[in-house]
Amino acid sequence: MYKDILVSIDLGHAEDEVRTLQTAVDYARTFGSRLHVMTVVPDYGMSIVGGFFPKGHEQEAIEHTNETLHAFTKKHVPAEIKHRHIVGHGSIYREILRYSKEVKADLIVLTAARPSPEDYLIGPNAARVVRHASISVLVVR
Repeated sequence: MYKDILVSIDLGHAEDEVRTLQTAVDYARTFGSRLHVMTVVPDYGMSIVGGFFPKGHEQEAIEHTNETLHAFTKKHVPAEIKHRHIVGHGSIYREILRYSKEVKADLIVLTAARPSPEDYLIGPNAARVVRHASISVLVVR
């Protein structure tokens, strides 16, 4: 049913993401799918903010995130599950939607943030992905 599954991981809350990744692994095992495990390094939003960081800071952050993502999947994705790593950079929900199209994903799996008053039901990135995705989205609490 699902050939390619994109699973989005927030490495800033890695311990909360294990359940989401395990859910994606279960789906991949059941359907013989390939996992595209991604995380996103947010951009600064305003160029004036970027001026406060040393030159090359974003590239170093992307490289560090890539290493961390590989270590996380090595620990939590069984060797028999085909998977690849993706580190996006920019707006979190836009990168998830962009890569879902790029890898021709059939399903997006992501975590719903713990609700706070301004998010009410699910986090703003999860809500935007659910609202704008052209494919099925599985939100894991």
